[in-house]
Amino acid sequence: MIVVADTSVLINLCRIGQSHLLQQLFHEVLIPPEVAAEFARLVSFVPRFAGLSLPSGIRQQSPTAVPSRIRSAPGLDRGEISALSLAVEIHADAVLVDERRGYQVALELGLLAIGVLGILLRAKSAGLLPAVRPLLDSLQRDAGFWMLESLRQQVLHLADEDS
Repeated sequence: MIVVADTSVLINLCRIGQSHLLQQLFHEVLIPPEVAAEFARLVSFVPRFAGLSLPSGIRQQSPTAVPSRIRSAPGLDRGEISALSLAVEIHADAVLVDERRGYQVALELGLLAIGVLGILLRAKSAGLLPAVRPLLDSLQRDAGFWMLESLRQQVLHLADEDS
């Protein structure tokens, strides 16, 4: 499976010490230079991400163009625009994105969108994680990841960790 990643998924997985899941779950992970730059900026200026580095094995590639459907979509940042453009261009199997607007645009483009919670669920299903609950706790506590309590409960239910 070839995927293109946006910054949020990468930095949150790195913050909770689970970036190795990318190589274990996906054949190839690509990012555009804008995502690498955004990652570096967050690491430099946001204390909770200080000291993090891009996971090894990620390949950078620039999209050759930005489709008009992406360019005209409101609410996307430069990283999301580039990641979605690259995913469309290379016919990626999925795009790794967490922000609601980026996720919605990915679906509108016919792309499979997977967020950090989906990655954790896939990893547990594949036997790569014993539990997702402690990682959800870490995402919220250490990475400042915001999720509705109902979403958290849904993820725990899907992971068979209801109680």
